[in-house]
Amino acid sequence: MTPTGLSTDASTPAKRSVLISGAGVSGPALAYWLHRSGHAVTVVEKAGAPRDGGYPVDVRGTAIEVVRRMGALPRLRDAHVETRRCTFLDAEGGEVASVAPHAVAGGVEGQDIEVRRGDLVSILHAMVRDDVEFLFDDSIATLDQSGPGADVTFRSGRQRTFDLVVGADGTHSSTRKSLFGPEERFHRHLGHCFAVFTMPNTFGLSHELKLWNTPGRAAALYAVGDDDDLHAFLTFHQPEPPFEALRDPGAQRDLVAAVFADAGWEVPGMIDAMRDADDLFFDTAGQIRMPHWSSGRVALVGDAAYAPSFLTGQGTSLALAGAYVLADALAANRNHTAAFAAYERDVREFVAVNQALADNGAATLFPTTARALEQRDARLRDLVTLPPAMPRPAHSALTLPPFGPMP
Repeated sequence: MTPTGLSTDASTPAKRSVLISGAGVSGPALAYWLHRSGHAVTVVEKAGAPRDGGYPVDVRGTAIEVVRRMGALPRLRDAHVETRRCTFLDAEGGEVASVAPHAVAGGVEGQDIEVRRGDLVSILHAMVRDDVEFLFDDSIATLDQSGPGADVTFRSGRQRTFDLVVGADGTHSSTRKSLFGPEERFHRHLGHCFAVFTMPNTFGLSHELKLWNTPGRAAALYAVGDDDDLHAFLTFHQPEPPFEALRDPGAQRDLVAAVFADAGWEVPGMIDAMRDADDLFFDTAGQIRMPHWSSGRVALVGDAAYAPSFLTGQGTSLALAGAYVLADALAANRNHTAAFAAYERDVREFVAVNQALADNGAATLFPTTARALEQRDARLRDLVTLPPAMPRPAHSALTLPPFGPMP
């Protein structure tokens, strides 16, 4: 194996080499902070380039402070999509209520940021691409910790040795699977499936979300700015994960079409668009809950360790905050075991309170019974006349330490 330590000067410690698997949100954010504290960082990503596209994501609470400390806040504010209204519709497409987005999400108007995921990934990549080694179109094939480092063989055939490895490769993390076992051990299914894709904006929608509901089913058209395309969402109650469909795009389309076969409003056109979409993403709404986020020289961050599900709206914020705390712990502790322990100690409660938001999120957006839908609609009508909701304490439940020490 080829070692990656860069410094051989006996008067200074060798740079600790870290391999990060995943170039989404938490991977480049972690790379930024690790490089800043003097680590030699490599990021491997199975895609051929930073992934563009994807539906909008939120940056809130503690994560706002993370991106401010990175110097990324002005760029993210420039990319802010500013959704202005969320309109809830009944089975016939009639309006139930139209409210400001922060009233539903519990965010802070004027402070929270909503950006296209691809824009966030692009901003983070631009911040580190000149300082960090990126290996695109590759991934970890095997990882051996029996020696003094982590010996990695990549799918391309190249072999390297790193001091540490971090899995930042998402909810379905292959790093987690190789170290801790099958995803089923850690996956908490939240009773919903969803399909996301883009379709032409033939409705004249701008800076808004329209959400149609019947018990156990929801369809949404999401206009990000004045784009020619919409993000389309189809979500439905599914008590058990449809494991076969998760591996078969054709089965996914068939399942969604069957669930929404008798739906009204614009849903028939959405189903037709889904059939032709080349960017369909289908998954279950679920969380990753693990007793530990590290094993030996390998740690997990972001969705790979503690995905909260889209029902919380906090996946991106947890990824950014977790990356900061992990990098800070590694900067403060040369011993990686102590660093990983400090990272888990400092972040776990923050993760727990944000994952707990999922139950309320599901009840608010996707009621599964007629009675629950009636109650939700009544609450939405009240929001129109009530003062703005207070920000959710969970969003800012983590106090960030000053980053350091610097090399």
